[in-house]
Amino acid sequence: MKYQNPVITGCYPDPSICRVGDDYYVVNSSFEFFPGVPVWHSRDLVHWEQIGHCITRNSQLKLIKGRMNNSGIYAPTIRYHEGIFYMVVTNVANGEEGTGNFYVWTKDPAGEWSEPVFLNTEGIDPSIFFDDDGRAYYTGTSSAGIYLREIDFKNGKLVGEAVTLWAGTGGAYPEGPHLYKRNGWYYLMISEGGTERCHMLTMARSKNLTGPYEGCLDNPVMTNRSLGLPIQSVGHADLVEDGNGNWWAVCLGTRTFGYPHKHNLGRETMLVPVDWSGEWPVFGDNGRVLEEFETELLPKQCCPESASNDSYFDDFSSSKPDMGWNCIYNPDASLYEQTESGLCLHGNEKWLKDADTLAWVGRRQRHHVSCTVVTLEFPCRQEGEEAGLTIFMNNRHHYEAALYRDNTGRKLIFRRQIGSLEKVECTLDYESDGVKLKLESDLDEYRFSYQKADGEWEELGCGEVQYLTTEVGGAFTGNYIGLYSCGNGTKCQTSAIFSNFSYEGK
Repeated sequence: MKYQNPVITGCYPDPSICRVGDDYYVVNSSFEFFPGVPVWHSRDLVHWEQIGHCITRNSQLKLIKGRMNNSGIYAPTIRYHEGIFYMVVTNVANGEEGTGNFYVWTKDPAGEWSEPVFLNTEGIDPSIFFDDDGRAYYTGTSSAGIYLREIDFKNGKLVGEAVTLWAGTGGAYPEGPHLYKRNGWYYLMISEGGTERCHMLTMARSKNLTGPYEGCLDNPVMTNRSLGLPIQSVGHADLVEDGNGNWWAVCLGTRTFGYPHKHNLGRETMLVPVDWSGEWPVFGDNGRVLEEFETELLPKQCCPESASNDSYFDDFSSSKPDMGWNCIYNPDASLYEQTESGLCLHGNEKWLKDADTLAWVGRRQRHHVSCTVVTLEFPCRQEGEEAGLTIFMNNRHHYEAALYRDNTGRKLIFRRQIGSLEKVECTLDYESDGVKLKLESDLDEYRFSYQKADGEWEELGCGEVQYLTTEVGGAFTGNYIGLYSCGNGTKCQTSAIFSNFSYEGK
């Protein structure tokens, strides 16, 4: 059968995978968005359903404000051992209190995870390896390369001195280490070259856990660099063996467009068949990650009845938010309220361009071609009050349509923010308390419209996709479709109620 990459669309980078019986679990980076570390489940490796998050409580994670797209949760690893799931990860924020490397654990990956156990050690991209004797080891990154330390889960600490295993093949940023043991060999797999176009996967092995490690003569074992393939920047992979003895890798990659190549959906999760019949694994198509693979080796027949990620509807009637919704930084519960009428946002004094706690909820854009519609009720009466629909890369790169109140009355506006350049490009006098807004996307433009009283749609404005790409706006995340309310200097006196949110992707 054939399957398409990515298998998890949208900004779900740095995948890590483990298997328990017939069940497979994947976790991803979440950066400054909360809840953190999404958890996915599958039985066929192609169709994935989100079942939870590892980080769901403010007590588990302190996200440092002010650094958009390049701080927070980096590169988790998930492992299972003797009935317990472990997730180890880095909270990146230049050493501020409450950041660094930590792990959480659970017996139910779809349920609540433990409070964090911090590990006093340097670097990012931690991983865990359980050896045949039951001892556990931590691998991380340092300026000298990939290092190893024993980890004592009973007492929640690292023991012994760090041992440097391998510095890679000379590419920039050797990181993302994972250890595996097969046929008496310890295999160390890392990523090099940075997570941009030169990303690559390299491997080394040793008969001894602590080395010395010898690199594979065919390194890099996986890369799409310098190739005109639809998927670029592949790397940061993790391996899993299925119940039939076949091997697979999940890795990140980007779907680029235009020239020079750009991407706006972030780094997504790909599935790669791996042939490990020889001494070294062969990834994908002789080391290349393709948009489509054909294989008869998937662990189960793919499930056509699985829920599609191409469409989504939310009337906000559930008492518990759908797992696809995020907020920026740790949430302030006073800004959100679930009501019979829909999702109620109480805007604080911030602007949308502030890298701060906002009355903002968003879902990842998961298709280049998409259509989003939402209904907004917002009888704004205080000058400066604003609420609307935004396509949001970060606080300095976003477009939105909103209801807004100035000193002359209520307006319907369309705004573009591109770096330090900000302009309201359309302003309409608008008497009604409510409006239905639409956002359409393709590879060229984001287009905003509103529904008039006669049911027809009227365009408010559009913005080029290229200005909301990683190559223009930076850094590690993709675009979100967001709902927000803000007071632009003064706390809102009026609440914004959103209902009947729909998303259709192609």
